[in-house]
Amino acid sequence: MAHFEIKNLNFSYPTMPDKLALEDINLSIEKGEYVTVFGKSGSGKTTLLKHLKSVLTPHGTTSGEVYFDNKLLSSIDLRDQSSKIGYVMQNPDNQIVTDKVWHELAFGLESLGYDQKTIRLRVAEMASYFGIQGWFNKNVSELSGGQKQLLNLASIMAMQPEVLILDEPTSQLDPIAASDFLNTVRKINLELRTTIIITEHRLEDVLYASDKVVVMDKGKIIACDEPRKIGEYLKKENNEMFSAMPTPVQVYYGVEDKFDKNIECPLTVREGGDFLSTIFEGKDIKEKEIDIPEVRLDEGMNPAIMVKEVWYRYDKNSPDILCGTSFMVPHGKLFAIVGGNGTGKSTMLKSICNICKPYRGEILLDGKRLTKYKDSELFKNYLAMMPQDPQSLFVKKTVKEDLLEMLRGSDADKENKIREIADLCEITDLLDSHPFDLSGGEQQRVGLAKVLLTNPKIILLDEPTKGIDSFFKIKFAEILKKLNEKGVTIVMVSHDVEFCARYADICAMFFNGTVITTNTPNKFFSMNSFYTTAANRMSRHIFSNAINCEDVINLCQKNL
Repeated sequence: MAHFEIKNLNFSYPTMPDKLALEDINLSIEKGEYVTVFGKSGSGKTTLLKHLKSVLTPHGTTSGEVYFDNKLLSSIDLRDQSSKIGYVMQNPDNQIVTDKVWHELAFGLESLGYDQKTIRLRVAEMASYFGIQGWFNKNVSELSGGQKQLLNLASIMAMQPEVLILDEPTSQLDPIAASDFLNTVRKINLELRTTIIITEHRLEDVLYASDKVVVMDKGKIIACDEPRKIGEYLKKENNEMFSAMPTPVQVYYGVEDKFDKNIECPLTVREGGDFLSTIFEGKDIKEKEIDIPEVRLDEGMNPAIMVKEVWYRYDKNSPDILCGTSFMVPHGKLFAIVGGNGTGKSTMLKSICNICKPYRGEILLDGKRLTKYKDSELFKNYLAMMPQDPQSLFVKKTVKEDLLEMLRGSDADKENKIREIADLCEITDLLDSHPFDLSGGEQQRVGLAKVLLTNPKIILLDEPTKGIDSFFKIKFAEILKKLNEKGVTIVMVSHDVEFCARYADICAMFFNGTVITTNTPNKFFSMNSFYTTAANRMSRHIFSNAINCEDVINLCQKNL
């Protein structure tokens, strides 16, 4: 029996009435299915999901029908929808409404009118199931991003929904927290038979679990099938969305001319490792390493950024967030910092741009102490920061107005600069849109455009690839490399280890308020067991330093 039946659904936003955000959508989702929806940023994924719960359906022009349990969704009252259809948003802060953890767990049940005994039982059950007991009485403001997202999930599951809809729920989580979160979602699907509908850019952790994968492009569904057939279809069609497939799938099709076609396409790291073991069984492996030129991390005696023994705490009586942090960033390099949620990475970026003022230690920019810079000198064509939440940058009603406020000079010059930056960041068709109407990935691109318009020499980026699809990540990396070639220094805090491994010049691990190790991406990720790429985990039993799927494919081609 179908849980959701979508028939001939079309939708357009009021600001763009001539452009369909959803076009002729027909989709059936059975009870207990795990359905993954993926596609480029702005392809209509979030818009589709919001049509599955009336209270979230965006304002605009709609045609077609959405059925839930064989009833028109619009005819089902909001109380029933709230109890049966759970929705986890991309940003956990947008969904949390109370001050304490246990208040948040009870809020939905109280709103539905359950008695106190039932509420206490459900709250206790959820706290135990999700491992929340240790921070049950904490203030929500004290939680990390991973804890907030887990709290959102637990609060919704307390209402015992039949369907759980998740819109890129791991976009703000570190790789280990994201994997744990998605494993919990899978457990809910398997043990409680809850129907799961999820959009996710990290396909490594969801594709293998999916019963059905829906591929969207420009508001249309272009493919809907089981995971292995989706990979085969995208490869056969030479569709650029194939680059979003998990590493084992890309490696399989990258060397498909070298092995027996009876071997099934792997979806997980474990299956990928078994696949490599099978195709190399009985073969002599001559080349086990990718040739990487030696890079000196101390190149340049006058670094762009020097952080020396920096200590910082938010309140006088609170624990230190930065604990003797020290590192240097060479001129014209992309310096990537990875680490778990709540370790102090964002605080460190804020210290470099003088928002958080350390009580001990010093920060030097181009050899000059940060405290010696005036704000007018620091932020005028010298230093710029893109925050984790790009919405904090938006102050106007349209994207174009937001970009224009960054510029001075004649109207003609402004128009030319806006056109250039819009083309560069692929936001030309978004200029007349309200920034808050955009998808998460589109907002990231607009935020990047706004930062680049300041023409800085040093750029600080906090989770810049959050919500961005794999296709724009390639473009984004090209933008960063062009900036590096012009002498611009970039410091990036990111949970996206795949991006850092592929494009960074230097990687650093941040833990417990300080940088504990710094190295080139190849050495950095090939030394780690858990905090590393899927390609490295999949191939380390055969190759010693492969950290992305191209490395694995190249070594396979050389040895087969």
